[in-house]
Amino acid sequence: MAANMYRVGDYVYFENSSSNPYLIRRIEELNKTANGNVEAKVVCLFRRRDISGNLNTLADNNARDFEEESKQPALSESQKHQLKHRELFLSRQFESLPATHIRGKCNVTLLNETDLLTGYLDREDSFFYSLVFDPAQKTLLADQGEIRVGSKYQAEITDRLAEGEADNRMQEKLETKVWDPDNQLKDPQIDQFLVVARAPETSHWTESSIRCTFHAMDTLQWCGYDLSRAMTALVPRGGPVLCRDEMEEWSASEAALFEEALEKYGKDFNDIRQDFLPWKSLASIVQFYYMWKTTDRYIQQKRLKAAEADSKLKQVYIPTYSKPNPNQILVPGGKAGVNGSAGFQKSLSCESCQTAQSPQWYAWGPSSMQCRLCSPCWIYWKKYGGLKTPTQLEGAARANSDGVSRGHVTRQEAQGASPFASAAGRAKLLAKNRQTFILQTDRLSRLARRLCHDVLQPRRAARRPYAPVNANAVKAECMIRLAKSPKPPVKTTPTPRADLASIVKELALQAPHRPKALRGVPIPINRNQGNQPRGISNLLGKRPFDSVAGVQLATNGKPFTSGMQTTSQSVVKRQKVNQGDNPSPVVFVATKDTRALRKALTQVQMRQAARKPHLPLNVKVPQPPRATPPILPPVPPPHSSEPIVLED
Repeated sequence: MAANMYRVGDYVYFENSSSNPYLIRRIEELNKTANGNVEAKVVCLFRRRDISGNLNTLADNNARDFEEESKQPALSESQKHQLKHRELFLSRQFESLPATHIRGKCNVTLLNETDLLTGYLDREDSFFYSLVFDPAQKTLLADQGEIRVGSKYQAEITDRLAEGEADNRMQEKLETKVWDPDNQLKDPQIDQFLVVARAPETSHWTESSIRCTFHAMDTLQWCGYDLSRAMTALVPRGGPVLCRDEMEEWSASEAALFEEALEKYGKDFNDIRQDFLPWKSLASIVQFYYMWKTTDRYIQQKRLKAAEADSKLKQVYIPTYSKPNPNQILVPGGKAGVNGSAGFQKSLSCESCQTAQSPQWYAWGPSSMQCRLCSPCWIYWKKYGGLKTPTQLEGAARANSDGVSRGHVTRQEAQGASPFASAAGRAKLLAKNRQTFILQTDRLSRLARRLCHDVLQPRRAARRPYAPVNANAVKAECMIRLAKSPKPPVKTTPTPRADLASIVKELALQAPHRPKALRGVPIPINRNQGNQPRGISNLLGKRPFDSVAGVQLATNGKPFTSGMQTTSQSVVKRQKVNQGDNPSPVVFVATKDTRALRKALTQVQMRQAARKPHLPLNVKVPQPPRATPPILPPVPPPHSSEPIVLED
């Protein structure tokens, strides 16, 4: 009964989603709405999964400094992982939540140097905080309300002087003497002087007699406890000394700002000065606070708050939440079971503790992954916002930098996370050559592909290469099916493969002989401009006519043949191979004979050659007929008058 009673100041779990972890909040107020429901005004506390990666780095540095200063015992990797789930970040953000969403109590304390971090792991529902998170500014700051307990906050006491040893310290630099109890005056004389100092005939003072008394005692100390000098100092030549208290130094608007700041921040005077009264000193604000507590204004506000608190709820009873969770995996009969239900593969292990037996399973993570958690790990996930052991899939279920929890990774997000997504990333990767590597699967993986074809679904995985595959669950299912199968395991014979250097050498030896190219007139890049004068483009315009009366013509006016190319057709330049894009320093460029060989191959032969590049190809490439150059008559030299004689 007492466990279900929730009061103001309790730290509680709130559930906003059936699949997300609980929210941790501190109850500030319990208000009853007009329709009879109860709403809780709470202070938000955030987990590590709710803040960005940069702030997590700052939190790691703060935790490392704390461990070094407090001399914490060494922790294992598993303890460090689980300790991050116990760390919270306090904030000054308030929100209102229905009280029916409360799912239990927890304990949150300020981290102290005397605390042992392992003690939080030993206690259930125990959390700590040391930093304050600002959701608006996205910053992490140390808590101003830190309890100063520890070795660095202790005063350093000097050694006691020996008997007869002189004190050589300069007292003026150490402290200022404001009163000497061993003075020559007696107590009745001091009391008479204080009565005269407070007398209205001598000086005009305010109603604060305490401040007047301090001023009179300071005057006695300054005059060397000489009553005649002190009486003269009280009333100088310029007139009586006017001593004002702190209440008179503040205006009405400044006092209103102070009350507003006190309502928001409490007695956090540093924040009050920084956000509301930056022109006031910290000492002045503290002194005004204690003077303000003696006024009628403070008493009236205290009475109003007490009356308002009496009208609000002091506590509320929330029964234990017993409705089934939508993430529960049920058997086809409708009862909780061990193996799960249809839609989820049977005999899968827990994603956190790898156990295969549990009274109840819960779906966790993306639905396409079909991951699940056992009952203890599911309760741990809901309370602490993580798994007991770190997994790769847990990172995909973390919150994004904007605070929105995501249970899957889209294709665009996966491509954006790739180092090849930006030009800077590609340039960084291409700056140096990468060595060639081969990914070779082991025997169990090859067996799992055949035996667990329904679990793996390779065609579905091939369509979604960005989605991770739970290899541990597939292998675990393969081991179970191998144990239950009466048939012997499938025998796989590894195919011997030669190394890459020998394959390249063999392909180079088996390549067909490249015929020598005929030496003749060099062919220009644009064949349309072979017989065209240089100045024709300037005379006829930018582009010559392509056709006359429907007949295609070349630039020289002759009819267009099949071997020629019109001016309207664009000349495609061959793209050069970039050495940086190649993962290895060896570059293979296809020759003219290789391209002719590809054209001679059928589609079936091309696939076979791609699957088995080490086997030779028995294909004959048709050789083009050799063209004999025509015999042209000699050209006469210019300005020659001799006749030309042709011999038979």
